[in-house]
Amino acid sequence: MAIKSKVYINGRLIGFHPSPEKLTRELIKKRRETNLSNNLNVAYHEDTKEVYINTDAGRVQRPVIVVQDGKPLLTAAHVEKVKNGQMAWADLVEQGIVEYLDAEEEENTLIAVNENLLTKEHTHLEIDGISILSVISSMVPYLEYDMGGKVLHGAKMFKQSQGMPGINYNLRTDTEGYLLHYPQQELVKTKTNDLLELEKRPQIQNLVVAIMPYKGFNMLDAVVLNRGALERCMGRSAYFRTYESQETRYPGGQVDRFEVPDAETIGFMGEETYKNLTPDGTPYMESEVKSNTVLLGKTAPPRFIEEISEFELGKEKRREASIGVRSGKEGFVDKIFLTEAESGSKLIKAKVRSDMVPALGDKFSSKHGQKGVVGAVIPEEDMPFTSQGIRPDLLLNPHSIPSRMTIGHLIEMLGGKAAAMQGKVMDGTPFSGTPRPEIEKILQENGLRSDGNEIFYDGVSGKRIEGEIFTGVVSYRRLFHMTAHKIQARAKGPVQILTRQPTEGKEKEGGLRFGEMEGETLIGHGAAMLLQEKFIEDSDKVTELVCESCGIIAINDTIRNRKYCPLCNSSKVYPVEMSYGFKLLLDELKALGIMPKLVIKDKV
Repeated sequence: MAIKSKVYINGRLIGFHPSPEKLTRELIKKRRETNLSNNLNVAYHEDTKEVYINTDAGRVQRPVIVVQDGKPLLTAAHVEKVKNGQMAWADLVEQGIVEYLDAEEEENTLIAVNENLLTKEHTHLEIDGISILSVISSMVPYLEYDMGGKVLHGAKMFKQSQGMPGINYNLRTDTEGYLLHYPQQELVKTKTNDLLELEKRPQIQNLVVAIMPYKGFNMLDAVVLNRGALERCMGRSAYFRTYESQETRYPGGQVDRFEVPDAETIGFMGEETYKNLTPDGTPYMESEVKSNTVLLGKTAPPRFIEEISEFELGKEKRREASIGVRSGKEGFVDKIFLTEAESGSKLIKAKVRSDMVPALGDKFSSKHGQKGVVGAVIPEEDMPFTSQGIRPDLLLNPHSIPSRMTIGHLIEMLGGKAAAMQGKVMDGTPFSGTPRPEIEKILQENGLRSDGNEIFYDGVSGKRIEGEIFTGVVSYRRLFHMTAHKIQARAKGPVQILTRQPTEGKEKEGGLRFGEMEGETLIGHGAAMLLQEKFIEDSDKVTELVCESCGIIAINDTIRNRKYCPLCNSSKVYPVEMSYGFKLLLDELKALGIMPKLVIKDKV
């Protein structure tokens, strides 16, 4: 007796069937004849002899053309009818010409990318090769020539690129925002760009790129930029930061006030700090604001109600509560918004605009995941130039191409070059873009070499560079990772009250954390004194008195000029250098009822 196959609906076992393959075929046939919903998907797992029927929500389905005996059911006549409006998409689905597959049913299919590849074994045909891809990855030109991992990398860079976020950017009050000053239309674009109307929200610039090393400045992933191009506003952008504050109402009728704090205000920071403010506490439009200067002047009532004697006519002392510009985010006051908060109190939002010129350490990326930081900005006169006098905007290291296998990047460079020469946008749509031989023909017709190579001369010596350098035009994006917002360094600065160790984070003038793993590397190198310096000297070094007999922290009574142990009253106490964090640990152990003892000896 043959073993019956299990049948599952939405993951639940509902019964058994003697011929699972026949059941699968019949269900699919009924779906194509519209006797069953086109949201239903059937998958037969041959290895486990199980049939899975899925009808639940949340599955991603995609349309494909049904193929029978090596021929697609969609004919030229159908396409013509759809173009004329005699047939709609729904008609193709109802007639079983097009059907929706989910991930599970797709496992039982063999789908051809285009009609030329169809064989008797194929069950379906793609409507277009691009439909395999996501919206973002389908915007990568000549994607089929790239390695899959790099395409995903390039897709991630789309989300980090600066561009035009919206035509109402000047009215928006996002906490952070970026605006690329001179975005351009892609010279090599895909059909997805047109469907999304990406030209209305551009986010790239077309750069002349030469693939060559330059004196070690573009080692690994680094890129070298042409200063002349930067002066012509290549990659220049604006960074917007919005600050807000409101007049809070306190119990007892006291309120905050937007004003310029006077000298009697508790916490007054000096006249210079408030020089940009108007009498109502808001800054002048387009005034320059530096780091840690006041942007919105505000005073608050005192924290505690002060007693005023009956003979005094006391004036309420107010305290400083102004909003300052964050460190490293200086710029110009772009917009001031005055409105009311939900509570009915006055609310002010101030938008600061910073001009961000590409600098060392800023990040650039092509659509193919070839991302890199700026390693050097070279004067235009020192940049290598072609026999026609063209100086590239960006130099990319040759080693970044073979290991990543981003051949699509090279073909886009050729396509961009051809597009620039003939003044016509090239189609780089995956699987159906302008083929390479056609691009090479356009280059030859315009007096350029078909392989994209150029003869270069050294900008410093004027000598011809040996070998030929591959040069083209490719779309590059400036990403929002910028040195100015990330650079962090300090010498002396604020410390935490509890542990006396340096504060954490750029905003609080914090130090860089030298953790356990960094400490292990110093031990591995035998640099014990450097370890002492990092963990003690540069952090929270303190000299405490320790009792010789009890081994606990002693007391230094400066008023009576007496040093003694609080436990045995002995005066035999000696100074010991330690971390304040360690002293804090000893105190916390005492609070738990544990008495730690330090055994002190003379230094050997």
